[in-house]
Amino acid sequence: TRRSSDLPSGDPDPAGHLSPAQIDALAAELDGLRDEVLATRGAADAAYIRRIIAVQRGLEAGSRLVLLFSKHKGAWVVGTAGLSVAKILENMEIGHNVMHGQWDWMRDPAIHSSTWEWDNAAPAAMWKHSHNEIHHTYTNVIGRDNDLGYGILRVDEDQRWHPVYLAQPVWNVLNAVVFQYSIALYDLELARYLKRRGRHTDAERERFRRDALGVARKTGRHVLRDYVLHPLASALVSGSTRSTMTANLTANLARNLWTNAVIICGHFPEGVATFSKASIEDETRGEWYLRQMLGSANISGGPALHLMSGNLSHQIEHHMF
Repeated sequence: TRRSSDLPSGDPDPAGHLSPAQIDALAAELDGLRDEVLATRGAADAAYIRRIIAVQRGLEAGSRLVLLFSKHKGAWVVGTAGLSVAKILENMEIGHNVMHGQWDWMRDPAIHSSTWEWDNAAPAAMWKHSHNEIHHTYTNVIGRDNDLGYGILRVDEDQRWHPVYLAQPVWNVLNAVVFQYSIALYDLELARYLKRRGRHTDAERERFRRDALGVARKTGRHVLRDYVLHPLASALVSGSTRSTMTANLTANLARNLWTNAVIICGHFPEGVATFSKASIEDETRGEWYLRQMLGSANISGGPALHLMSGNLSHQIEHHMF
């Protein structure tokens, strides 16, 4: 018999009406659907991702060239808009999905989860551990899925309350503004490391030092590119130092706000279920599918929304498959 979630709120199990046989039948049907879709992958799909990567890189390069003349208002607007879209495409439709292994079947070493490094402050290896291995395994399990509020937001009534959450509206805005750096610190598990200060093994200290250095180096490269080299090139070409710097700042802000909005809307809206640790003991394949469906939310919209969200507008399907 399926176990209820046993959460303090006492909310009923939204799948409690299903029998074990029905849940097993659901799993078989969804496994079949997955296999059916995987069998259709081919040249058209490979051409799609290569085209998207080429478009993104061309758009970024073209936008950076336009921004060399950013002291002219038109160039600033066009270049900033293009760079914003390029950064969002790279993070969402390309980087996120490539690092998930979505394109590993192509066996192209240039578009593979083991080699891809995205344009984000969080190093790929750290992100894949916290996101692919932990979040997607323990989706919305309180005490196991750290993505439930990222340790700074209380997004469910069954999460333990603390007075610090009174300032949550402020934290939420600040987190959105600097989202790529928040994710880097989250993947670094900085708060957990500081909480256990003085009780780490030598191996844990060495791993944290190595990961922190990786974040610092990657952040340094981004700062150098966006706020030093690109503005400097603009200064040499047209004297557009400050305007190019603000263009890069605006594009990074747009990417951060958009990415944060997509993630918040796909994971934390009202109606999304959370689960206790006990509820996933000896979890069957069908129960796992149910947890992914009940613990995620889709976002309705047109083709542009789906593309710019990296198709995370189909968050439920993303978590199931």
